[in-house]
Amino acid sequence: MERLQKILAQAGVASRRKCEEMILAGKVEVNGELVTTLGTKVDPDKDTITVSGRPIKGEKKIYVMFNKPKGVITSASDNKGRKVVTDYLKGIDERVYPVGRLDYDTEGLLILTNDGEFANLLTHPKHHVPKTYHATVKGIPHGSALDKLKGGINLEDGMTAPAELEYKDIDEVNKEAVISITIHEGRNRQVRRMFEAISHPVLRLKRISFGDISLQNLKRGSYRHLTKDEINHLQQIAMSGLLKSKTPRKDT
Repeated sequence: MERLQKILAQAGVASRRKCEEMILAGKVEVNGELVTTLGTKVDPDKDTITVSGRPIKGEKKIYVMFNKPKGVITSASDNKGRKVVTDYLKGIDERVYPVGRLDYDTEGLLILTNDGEFANLLTHPKHHVPKTYHATVKGIPHGSALDKLKGGINLEDGMTAPAELEYKDIDEVNKEAVISITIHEGRNRQVRRMFEAISHPVLRLKRISFGDISLQNLKRGSYRHLTKDEINHLQQIAMSGLLKSKTPRKDT
């Protein structure tokens, strides 16, 4: 027996918080009876659960890795008629949702799934799942500027966690540099804002890895299903990050 909101999230209906809102709004039935009490326990193998009249039992879990092009919205739909990531997922009948976001002008690795628990595991800040980007920035940052990002920098929404950075390429002619940056958070436009804070705005941005899962040879605009080993590995990274965050610091 599991809590109803957990079962809904695991089935990919939405995040657990959104599922709780659906229950309270009277959109969920168990065996034909309306349930509006949070924490109600159900058996997903025996009980018939519906959301707005649609059964969720037996939904196949989908885990997809997508190489998002620039100029595509990280959403399942867009009321302005712009291209969205799900436009590229031909052959996938299940509804899947992006795990985290890449902004309109950012390209690269994006994971999509209908497993709400898995999505929450990867995106919650306490799990510290690393994400690596290649940022082409205006100008060539000196070591002292990068050191500010490595130690954490104060943005309008607070201090960032320490980041890992290294030069990948330097273009002396055009006065640009490609910097590899690994962060463990997922704030809105975080990488762009970090480089803006040291006066080296981002010209081009591409996410190349999520955890230890990398784009490799996946073509822009293409997707593939994650393997079972890759799914398990991402879960292990997230749980390892959670344990580290709970470990008390030793006094020095």
